[in-house]
Amino acid sequence: MCWSAPLSDSIIVDGRTAPGDCTSMAEVRQGVDALDRALVALLAERQGYMEAAARIKPSRDVVHDDARIEDVVAKVLSAARDAGLSPDIAEPVWRLLIDRCIAHEFATWDRTRG
Repeated sequence: MCWSAPLSDSIIVDGRTAPGDCTSMAEVRQGVDALDRALVALLAERQGYMEAAARIKPSRDVVHDDARIEDVVAKVLSAARDAGLSPDIAEPVWRLLIDRCIAHEFATWDRTRG
């Protein structure tokens, strides 16, 4: 089965064989590559929100927010459970993503307002 799925208004995952229907490593790799392209586009959009946060937040002191980090991780773990994504993948990936996004937000703050 070949599927394409819209992820947001402008991001579509290229056609690929469903994981359960793959019979070759070429199909597996095509699916992974298609998803990676979509993930890159989504991460670029997420980065845009971090840049907006740097523009909107009233001071550099509020860029890092431990309560918000834990809220995001809890929401991701809930969504991961619903989607069948292992928490052993979801949690460390999102914690690293959050860490790098905070670093980007600090850099954006410093570049644009510091």
